[in-house]
Amino acid sequence: MVQGYQKPLYILPFDHRASYEKGLFGWQEPLNEEQTAKVAESKQVIYEGFKRAIADKVAKEKAGILVDEQFGAEILRDAHKNGFITAYSTEKSGQEEFDFAYGDDFAHHIEEFDPTFAKVLVRYNPEGDATMNERQVERLQRLSKYLEQSNRLFMFELLIPPEKMQLERFDGDKDRYDLQLRPQLLFKILQLLQDAGIEPDVWKIEGLDRREDCEQAVKIAKRAGRNSVGLIVLGRGADEQHVVKWLQIAASVPGFIGFAVGRTSFWTPIVDYEAKKLTAEEAANKIAKNFEEWIETFEKARQ
Repeated sequence: MVQGYQKPLYILPFDHRASYEKGLFGWQEPLNEEQTAKVAESKQVIYEGFKRAIADKVAKEKAGILVDEQFGAEILRDAHKNGFITAYSTEKSGQEEFDFAYGDDFAHHIEEFDPTFAKVLVRYNPEGDATMNERQVERLQRLSKYLEQSNRLFMFELLIPPEKMQLERFDGDKDRYDLQLRPQLLFKILQLLQDAGIEPDVWKIEGLDRREDCEQAVKIAKRAGRNSVGLIVLGRGADEQHVVKWLQIAASVPGFIGFAVGRTSFWTPIVDYEAKKLTAEEAANKIAKNFEEWIETFEKARQ
């Protein structure tokens, strides 16, 4: 049965790959050696921001990083050595359909880095392509089974992109879809995946605008003896106002143990660093400050 995770969990995610290379540098795969080193170096600045937040006032046992092996192998090793909480991305980047970044060799890669969590990002819509959903479920069953057997923690990041027909119901208004339909789809997916034997210890879900939707998500995530399962809310690259709202709502609901806010934490400082408007140290300081602010927001709303 699922181990679960109940402690506070504040994640700084920077496992972005395809969107990061393209958005920040205008590059596309395959990258050459020099480009790869440049991306890795910029991620090192984000990691410095995280370490600065820990050195400043963030409790080490509550905070962690989520980073990819492609550009963050050294970071993962260093974080492991320092006893930080780490989450490792298992999925190929920038794809509609979940598949393993390293194919059938996924277990070997997880073992090499020995992260606190193996994390998967999945785009899943129950009203979407049924055959694709089946393929995704099969791969997820393999991952879940392996992690359970090897006694490793499983973090599941779920995105629910709207289908064209669903958006049409709301005249193309994505905000109305998010408010009125996405929560219902979320509840359905949680149950579907659990029934298929996919058992995350932590669900990482998109922000919800209503407290009752957060409560219902917790209820389903913890159903049938899964009491120890935790939920965290992700930032989705939204503006500060949206992120604050999602954090405050989630924090007020028992069962939500934290968050993972990436782009809203690091994007502007890294853009400014690459444009030589900030030094590496200044960019790291800004990232640390952003990360600390999310933690303060969450903990204040929790009280």
